[in-house]
Amino acid sequence: MSEYTNDELMAIEAARGLRDGDVCFVGIGLPSTAANLARLTHAPNIVLVYESGTIGTRPDVLPLSIGDGELAETADAVVSVPEIFAYWLQGGRIDVGFLGAAQIDRYGNLNTTVIGDYAKPKTRLPGAGGAPEIATSAKEVLLIVKQDRRTFVERLDFVTTAGYLTGGDSRAKSGAPGAGPTRVITNLGVMEPDPFTKELTLVQLHPGVEVEQVRAATGWDLKVAKELRRTPEPSPQTLAVLRDLLARTKAAHAAQAHSGCH
Repeated sequence: MSEYTNDELMAIEAARGLRDGDVCFVGIGLPSTAANLARLTHAPNIVLVYESGTIGTRPDVLPLSIGDGELAETADAVVSVPEIFAYWLQGGRIDVGFLGAAQIDRYGNLNTTVIGDYAKPKTRLPGAGGAPEIATSAKEVLLIVKQDRRTFVERLDFVTTAGYLTGGDSRAKSGAPGAGPTRVITNLGVMEPDPFTKELTLVQLHPGVEVEQVRAATGWDLKVAKELRRTPEPSPQTLAVLRDLLARTKAAHAAQAHSGCH
């Protein structure tokens, strides 16, 4: 068995959810790590799309933001932001949206706007970006979120992005064309929506994690599947690719920061 961290396992498990040939709209951070790992391993033909208008990008290092030059330099095409949203996303050409969040509730609704009261927030977050449109129009959405009670909350401080709204058929009634969140990958396990209620249900545990740990890290009474799967251990080869990608990224960004000081 290889030694690995929770973060590494989370990125690898998220990458496994992407198929070769998928057109994937990628968020910055953990979604970008997982999507590029998939591209470098089992899904070489995945088409990565970033909000800045880059299509089919193959960055050698992970981008710091959607405006990172690495994305444009390695893309098949760069188009305008309105074209990405109107033609690609709202046109039904995105197979998978890949998002993170600061808060998530039991129906996969997300907050990336504020922590606390909107008028006087404790923390102002990066904001919506393209997440609401991605969650509405992508054929399915994968979420990658580190799990604790501050993040997995009974009630969002602000609803930035709709998942399954109030559950049941409320999303379908809203007219949103995409299926919504199909998997939530955390550092403890994996949740999927109940087919009828749409409430997130624990279906998979990472190695060494028990159900009570996940319950303790969830701000609502978490539903648990009758038959829980166990996340497969990462292969040494996949771990090596991930670590190499992260090491290259760290070195490149350190060099950028150093050159910016002169």
